[in-house]
Amino acid sequence: MEPPHYTFDRDRLTALSRFAILDTPPERGFDDIVELAALICETPVALVSLVSEDRQWFKARIGFDACQTDLNSSVCAHALIEPDLLVVPDLTRDARTRNNPLVTGDPFIRFYAGAPLRTAGGHVLGSLCAIDTRIRPGGLTDAQAIALRTLARQVVAQLELRLAVAQRDALLAEQKAAEIRRNGLLEIGDRLRDATTIGEVTRAAAKVAGETLQVARAAFGRFDEGDEVVEIEPDWTAEGVVSAAGRHRLADYGDNLLAGVLSGQPLVITDVTTDPATAGHIEPLLALDIRSLVNMPVIEHGRTVAMLIVHARQPRAWAPEVLAYLGNIADRIETAVARLRAEAQQRLLNDELSHRMKNTMALVQAIASQTLKNVPDKAPVKAFSDRLLALSMAHDVLLQQDWRSAPVRSIVETAIRIFDDVGRFDVSGGSVPLGSRSALSLALLLHELTTNAAKYGALANDSGRVQIAWTIEDADGEAELRLRWRESGGPAVAPPSRQGFGSRLLKMGLAGTGGAQLHYHPAGVEAEFSVSLAELQT
Repeated sequence: MEPPHYTFDRDRLTALSRFAILDTPPERGFDDIVELAALICETPVALVSLVSEDRQWFKARIGFDACQTDLNSSVCAHALIEPDLLVVPDLTRDARTRNNPLVTGDPFIRFYAGAPLRTAGGHVLGSLCAIDTRIRPGGLTDAQAIALRTLARQVVAQLELRLAVAQRDALLAEQKAAEIRRNGLLEIGDRLRDATTIGEVTRAAAKVAGETLQVARAAFGRFDEGDEVVEIEPDWTAEGVVSAAGRHRLADYGDNLLAGVLSGQPLVITDVTTDPATAGHIEPLLALDIRSLVNMPVIEHGRTVAMLIVHARQPRAWAPEVLAYLGNIADRIETAVARLRAEAQQRLLNDELSHRMKNTMALVQAIASQTLKNVPDKAPVKAFSDRLLALSMAHDVLLQQDWRSAPVRSIVETAIRIFDDVGRFDVSGGSVPLGSRSALSLALLLHELTTNAAKYGALANDSGRVQIAWTIEDADGEAELRLRWRESGGPAVAPPSRQGFGSRLLKMGLAGTGGAQLHYHPAGVEAEFSVSLAELQT
């Protein structure tokens, strides 16, 4: 006996699938309905029967042991096309049911009344049925028929409510997962910003990816030059999962498994045991607890050089949002690695530049010494050499900052380092960046002040001190740096008797902008330099 053709209607089956109800555990709401149906219709059996393409499955049942039957045993299948109740007073006399195995054999059913479970879209999923083992020529009473229709509508309402709750829970779960992924990207940003080695970058990214996606393993693998071997760096693994770190021959996992990755396309496999790309190489994958995987390429200069790897121990469908998340992580790894390599290259260039500049300064000093060796007064020659040294030290500070800028504090600390007892300096001030021209100017100013203090001022004895402080202040609506030099505890000082190069340099102020005030008090020299921040940072 063949099931009726309308059982296999695609739209109806799609509607049934949308509810995701088949093979779910019993639920009180449906159980209550079949109890009421049996009570009201006065039958020993009542079922919530859902008809799929190969069986009828009972979401709720009373008086019937089996949880499902094949379609050949289904009376409910005939209710699918009924506009209203399907009532069969004697199943043995109806052509549609007289050969049904449940009629001709145990439990020998004889009466059937079923109300179609019709959705708002008009699709009938099955029926709420009342079944008896005795013939009922009168069928149902009017009250029983009304009640059965009403209860059938309640079954559909329960299905819709169940679906709405599931959709709500799925939405909440996705919102939570999306928040976890967003926080993961923020955490990766923080970790990669602080990373100082490529290994730190890849380990941090793998850890965040593994924890946020709750996978078995996350790792970073590099391809060799011939794209025949992938070197997996120390990986992140869930508890009980072995590490996959080490060298792996690509051919051991399928000749063309990673061909797409090498061309820049992610490899996404839901189940390695069924996917054609891995079906012939299952054992090596299962040995590493890999049942599902994603390999996301990391590209440098248009070529795939590595991949971000995630493995799951169970089959897993990888949502587009998850793949986008992994792609974002791979992009951040690429950016961080490029930054570290650029910084390493910059350091190499800076070291070379610093080496050459020091050689140049040494050459200038040597030439000056040879040129001026017959000058009787050696003081100007020494002053010239010391100023060259001050410039050289300031250049070193700028090189450490890639020639973009240098903090005031770094210039100050470098300038006073030439004095043996730096503990006699009190230095205070916030973080203020200086442009290269201003940094060199400040280095020369501090050199002159320190040299003079060592010769004539607070640093000329064993008890004097020097205070160097700087602040940002408002001057007619414009931010201005004010740097103060104050000596105390030294011998009495007097203004210089002649205006040499050093004096003229101090009066020129920072970056030659003026704004210098010099006071020669008996208690010690005081100097104040002021300049707008806009001029300082050029």
